[in-house]
Amino acid sequence: MMHEAEALKELLPPAARSWLAEVRRRPLATTFPAAARKVGRDRISPSWTTDQATRALLLIGAAADEVQDLYRHGDAAEKIAVLRALSVKEVADALQDKAVGLVEDAIRTNDQRLIATALGPYATHHLPEQAFRQAVLKCVFAGIPLALVDGLPERLDDELLRMMAGFAAERTAAGRDLPADLESYLRRPS
Repeated sequence: MMHEAEALKELLPPAARSWLAEVRRRPLATTFPAAARKVGRDRISPSWTTDQATRALLLIGAAADEVQDLYRHGDAAEKIAVLRALSVKEVADALQDKAVGLVEDAIRTNDQRLIATALGPYATHHLPEQAFRQAVLKCVFAGIPLALVDGLPERLDDELLRMMAGFAAERTAAGRDLPADLESYLRRPS
């Protein structure tokens, strides 16, 4: 689900909004990493923590190379914040397809949090079909619930179903259980 910046800003506690206004014109290389220390990491909605929402709002208007640098040089929490920010309409619209490499990088990791966050609405709209299919299969393999993959039902195609069935056949042949959410996709009528 895409989020609007104004709605996200409204979720922030007053102290976080105040800090955001104070640092808006300062360099992202210093404000982005400092956000968690300054505003905290409290959960403010099912999808957002205070630092993630603040960091997403800091990225509005940022150049693609700046966003890429923040991701590449960030710790896991900062990478997750960049990926989550891609679900903010104003961030996604400004970056267009220039953040696909970040999504692909996150999917290549073994960090389930990064993978799950990377497969949000931005990936639904920008990730090429083959990369999306591989990402879904990685979720199945890594035990990431398929419900966390934004747009999966809409992007499900015959090739992805074939890949899922192949994975299921390998697991069954090895005597291993299948994830329940995978089974539900395999039982769908063609």
